[in-house]
Amino acid sequence: MSSNLLDLDTWRALPAAQQPDWPDRGELDKVVTELGGLPPLVFAGECDQLKEQLAAVSRGEAFVLQGGDCAETFAGATADNVRQKLKTLLQMAIVLTYAGRVPVVKIGRVAGQFAKPRSKGTEVRDGVELPAYRGDMVNGFDFTPEARRPDPWRLLKAYHSSAVTLNLARAFTKGGYADLRQVHAWNQDFVRDSPAGRRYEHLAREIDQALAFMRACGADPEEFHTVEFYSSHEALILDYDRALTRIDSRTGLPYDVSAHMVWIGERTRQLDGAHVDFFARIRNPIGVKLGPTTTPQEALALVERLNPTNEAGRLTFITRMGASKIREHLPALVKEVTASGARVAWICDPMHGNTFEAPSGHKTRRLDDVLDEVAGFFEVHRALGTHPGGIHIEFTGDDVTECVGGGHEIGEMDLATRYETACDPRLNRGQSLDLAFRVAELYRG
Repeated sequence: MSSNLLDLDTWRALPAAQQPDWPDRGELDKVVTELGGLPPLVFAGECDQLKEQLAAVSRGEAFVLQGGDCAETFAGATADNVRQKLKTLLQMAIVLTYAGRVPVVKIGRVAGQFAKPRSKGTEVRDGVELPAYRGDMVNGFDFTPEARRPDPWRLLKAYHSSAVTLNLARAFTKGGYADLRQVHAWNQDFVRDSPAGRRYEHLAREIDQALAFMRACGADPEEFHTVEFYSSHEALILDYDRALTRIDSRTGLPYDVSAHMVWIGERTRQLDGAHVDFFARIRNPIGVKLGPTTTPQEALALVERLNPTNEAGRLTFITRMGASKIREHLPALVKEVTASGARVAWICDPMHGNTFEAPSGHKTRRLDDVLDEVAGFFEVHRALGTHPGGIHIEFTGDDVTECVGGGHEIGEMDLATRYETACDPRLNRGQSLDLAFRVAELYRG
């Protein structure tokens, strides 16, 4: 890598979208200095391992399941919360692994997803205007001047909260909680208890028979008892991710050690912007969200800028089109990028393009729209002979009522029952498993 690319601060001279208006730059400098001296949350070798697995995705040999909270909260970094999210992700993964007959790369939107882009910088309630809530990393959710004032010391709290979450995730995934047979037993409970369960009985029975056969053969590989689990977040607040960038002692190359994978959002992917410049210089596997306005030329320019050596596993495009637009807008992108020879993985985010406001004022999403966008994603890739590489969803392991639909039907009138998200609506555990079984059907189709 050229010395020019090792200059990790050139982004500071470029327009940086969605950054907080910190009231005291001196306090921010103190925080950034302290963050710069703290241990890495992940290791460069782990990032490279994920990159190899994403390279398999780009070749059509693996599938990505990426998911977690819309916006994590400091209060949510508890053993129960982390365990429930992991449990749901593992349950989804076993179904997708069996149906797809390929390894499933498990990536959480965890341990760093504390900041959110906003369409407006301020929020008005009853004639009072305050700064918008930008996630616990920046300010507080309560609608008061004190809570909404951006506080750079929250960046430090985000680091420590991420460390706690990662420690819990590692303990659960390596300590027997991720045992394949136990996870399958949870799914059997879901199939038995879900109103939609009859639809999934056949697939669940097949998995049961496969496990019984392996048990009868005496097969008990280590992979049955532990899983590889990776962390990811939108690297939105550049001061945080730059402070957690380290030079790898093995290679002399820079890695953002706040997460294994980081991505650029739809609102911050400007080619001449700070985020693209910073991402071009770190060696993690990276993603870019692409909405329905993305042109093939923009996608190709992002490939050239972010992965000029065409390294497989380096770049993932996460499409977020909306159910009504994906079949119209995705084909040209996939066709042109594939024709260029670019080695990218394609993942579907079926959440962000399908948000609407219910009469009650709650932001919500219909599970049927989410499923329809995933179906459109598979249809486009099947028609073009390319690989539908994965799904990227916002979910929680709790029985919240934030999205409508699902086997245990949630209607718009039910949203207020348990509407707990700090930002966008998430699928609950039952809806997430409904989605996994439906995606499994698409994969087999």
